[in-house]
Amino acid sequence: MSIIKSTGVQEHISSRILIFCVLAVCAFICRVSADDNSSDSQKDSTLNVYLPREVTVNDSNLILDEVSIIRGQESLVAKAGKIALGQISVPGQKIVIDRPMLLSRLACNGIPVSKVILTGAEKITVGQKEKTITGSKFVEAANSFLNENPPSDFISQTSPIRMPKDLILPGDIGDIELSPCLAVDNSQNRAKVHILVLRDGKEIGAREVTFRLKYECHKVVTLVDIPAGAVISSENVKIEKSQSDYPEPLDWKPPYGLIAKRKLSANTELQSFMLSTVKPEVVVERNQNVVIRIERPGFLITAVGKTMEEGRTGEYIRVRNVDSQRIILVEVKEDGSVEPVL
Repeated sequence: MSIIKSTGVQEHISSRILIFCVLAVCAFICRVSADDNSSDSQKDSTLNVYLPREVTVNDSNLILDEVSIIRGQESLVAKAGKIALGQISVPGQKIVIDRPMLLSRLACNGIPVSKVILTGAEKITVGQKEKTITGSKFVEAANSFLNENPPSDFISQTSPIRMPKDLILPGDIGDIELSPCLAVDNSQNRAKVHILVLRDGKEIGAREVTFRLKYECHKVVTLVDIPAGAVISSENVKIEKSQSDYPEPLDWKPPYGLIAKRKLSANTELQSFMLSTVKPEVVVERNQNVVIRIERPGFLITAVGKTMEEGRTGEYIRVRNVDSQRIILVEVKEDGSVEPVL
């Protein structure tokens, strides 16, 4: 009787141990599941931001989504991606964004540092996509335009006075066109070319290039020593091609027939102030009797006069009319007669 009772007690104890073990396993499973859910929840709320060393953007206004790679909860990524990080204000400017500055911007927008994991570089250098038109490109376009449209037919050389500045155009601007035209310049030894930068027919920039001009011209050089008063001829001078800062007169001709005002050494380049015209010979002397003639179609009037000064052909002198004793102004003619200046 006692044996049966003992066996029932043992079975009861074994059942309780089994139930306890089952409950313990269930509790462990629930705890692991809760830890996993907590870990997943924490993982979902973490923002992972990868920072590259250098980034080139299209827009001048910088946001986090354009300069980094963001991973995490979708709503958190969308919020972080719109955070402003500054602005590129001038072409060619570089903006540096470091980790402390980035964490500060995130915190200001409600994303605490504890939820952010930064990887990659310690700082980002951000620049804007841009197109640079160099000064040499402007000079090339202006020079080509001048060669096709010279301000004078006698220009032999053009050289830029100074190199224009590079033109930096921000963003992805696509195809552009350089449109040169001649600008107003009153100087004969300079030419200005104004160059418009066009995109789709609209002006987006401009530069101006100033050129120094050289002209084809002649120079006259003495072959031998020429004494004062000697006549210039092809035997004592030679004509050479040369360049000048200014164009020579359209009616230029060799100075043959002019006389040297002073002694000129060999290999001297002649200048206008060194030469003078040959004075015509005196046609009438002072106190000489001359014929005063007034000739018009249909009539001729003559009188006798006395010169008060010597005169050459074409000069104006004073003559006293012998009959009336009046002094009149006359022009000396080639034949020695004179004609009153009416």
